[in-house]
Amino acid sequence: MFAVISDGNRQYRVEQGDTVLVDFRLGAEVGHALQFEKVLLANGGGSSAIGKPAISGALVEGTVVDPEVKGKKLEIGKFRRRKNSRRHTGHRQKYTSVKITTITIPGLEIVEKPAEEKKAEKKPAAKKAPEKKAE
Repeated sequence: MFAVISDGNRQYRVEQGDTVLVDFRLGAEVGHALQFEKVLLANGGGSSAIGKPAISGALVEGTVVDPEVKGKKLEIGKFRRRKNSRRHTGHRQKYTSVKITTITIPGLEIVEKPAEEKKAEKKPAAKKAPEKKAE
C-alpha cells in the first residue's frame, strides 16, 4: 500500500516503513508524532482512491527519526566581468527525517500481501544446462 501526500508544497510517495525528508520542523524531537492529512492518492494493491484535491478522512502518520538533517551544500558564485567583482556564498537547507508508521484510508480495500510473504513466494529460477551442439 502506498500513498501520495502533500507537505510544504511538495508531494511525496510513501509506504509504511519509509523514511522521508520533509521541511524542517522547529521544536520537533526524536519520537514525536507527525500527521499528514493532505493525502492526494492511495493504492492498496487493487483499487485506488483519488482525492479531489485530497481524500477526506485520510491520514498518514509518522515519527521523527532525526529532527535536523542538513541537505547538500549549494554554492553560489557571482561574477561581474571587467569590474573586479566576485562574490561567493553557500547554503545548506535543513530537513526533518520522518519514518512513516501508519497509512489510514477510509473505504480502501487492501489487496497486497506483506513484503515478507512476497519474498517467501519468490524462488530462484532453475538454471538450464547449456545444450551441446552436434557435429
